[in-house]
Amino acid sequence: MGDLISIALTKGRIEKGAIKLLEQAGFGVEELKDKGRKLVFNDTKEDIRYFLVKANDTVTYVEHGVADIAIVGKDTLLEKEENYYEVLDLGMGKCKFIVATLPGTNIFNKIGHIKIGTKYPAVAKSYFEGKGMDVEIIKIEGSVELAPILGISEGIVDIMETGTTLKENGLVVVDEICDISSRVIVNKSSFKLKRNEINSFIDKIREVCN
Repeated sequence: MGDLISIALTKGRIEKGAIKLLEQAGFGVEELKDKGRKLVFNDTKEDIRYFLVKANDTVTYVEHGVADIAIVGKDTLLEKEENYYEVLDLGMGKCKFIVATLPGTNIFNKIGHIKIGTKYPAVAKSYFEGKGMDVEIIKIEGSVELAPILGISEGIVDIMETGTTLKENGLVVVDEICDISSRVIVNKSSFKLKRNEINSFIDKIREVCN
């Protein structure tokens, strides 16, 4: 028997795809599939413990060594430059970082200061700095689509899967920043101390990703 490895899974959008991938790779995820209100689960076939956390906490748990591994969206990683290894692109949970506005609003031609609402201030700041634009970033935790509708900002930076929510709220995409997908990250110390167990996990996941 090897060392127990702990894996943080991102709740919500990524969760279902991650569980399906783990099952395809031969891991015992019965508890995860019938989770109820539980947040910590044991693999029924391997020395693995899973726990479900919010996206922004996955990196924190990995950085502090509570989780050896996490499955998390690239959107979260771009926003939180921290101390970990990014080892695998799972090619699932695909979406895009986009810039959106109300129709007829041309933020790129506006002279002077503009306001951008977003849950991703680091990504938005980097993007607009790259364009040499004078931008005030307004951090919004809830429905970011409301920001231009209510006049708190001229545009938004957000992730988009289908674009349905934007259309329903009358917003249009004016630029695509980058593609994003789910990734596997590993704690740097764990990678040294539990190398065999972690490599075995990654190899099994990689086989079903290809």
